[in-house]
Amino acid sequence: MDLGLKGKWALVGGASKGLGLGCAQSLAREGVNVVIVARGAEALEAAAVELRQFGSTILAVAVDITTAEGRDAIWSVAGGPGKNFDIVVTNAGGPPPGDFRNWERDDWIKAVDANMLTPIELIKATVDGMAARGFGRIVNITSSAVKAPIDILGLSNGARSGLTGFVAGVARTQKLAANNVTLNNLLPGAYDTDRLRATMKGAAEKTSQSVDAVAEARKKTIPAQRFGNPQEFGDTCAFLCSAQAGYITGQNILTDGGAYAGTF
Repeated sequence: MDLGLKGKWALVGGASKGLGLGCAQSLAREGVNVVIVARGAEALEAAAVELRQFGSTILAVAVDITTAEGRDAIWSVAGGPGKNFDIVVTNAGGPPPGDFRNWERDDWIKAVDANMLTPIELIKATVDGMAARGFGRIVNITSSAVKAPIDILGLSNGARSGLTGFVAGVARTQKLAANNVTLNNLLPGAYDTDRLRATMKGAAEKTSQSVDAVAEARKKTIPAQRFGNPQEFGDTCAFLCSAQAGYITGQNILTDGGAYAGTF
């Protein structure tokens, strides 16, 4: 299927590896020009080299997207579209797990800033231009914890749920929805990424098990009996960005291999 995206410009956060890179790969395969962003310059440039094999323009900007200075660098990167992106994929690493009794105000501010306010700033900077041009796609990578909160991930539960509520309202404004601008959230479950591997390593150390044993036990809780891979996640993202997905907006798309047991 031709997704109708060739020649468009996309901004993808956290794109040096994991789910962000998966999204950037799927978009680049469709002929999308992509500005990839992450803090680690070396890993980001390696990702850019890989993505350029697909033939579209790939610009790598090694900045902290959660800062105003970082976002300004993205808007002003040479050869980029300024703020005239057709697609924005927001993605930031989740805050650390822990006991809410131990978190101070600064911990909450950091979580909300990275996982709620930064996506809102990116949306604010780009959606009106999208509406004026008659095409726009915002995809926020959040977490399955928005649907099924995890007790030790309170910082993530709170910040990402706040973003979810914000998007639910903005996506339905007539100025955006009637002008072919959609805003949706992708809620990943357990994917084979560095973050998941680090979490399982920590669990293994605490329980005196091997990492493999922890991984197998986790897989057994998933009806699909496996972890997801970043490429299939990226393909889901690319479809939400496609011309064919213009009637999908304000939705939370759960991709977790069936782990969430609810009806809704």
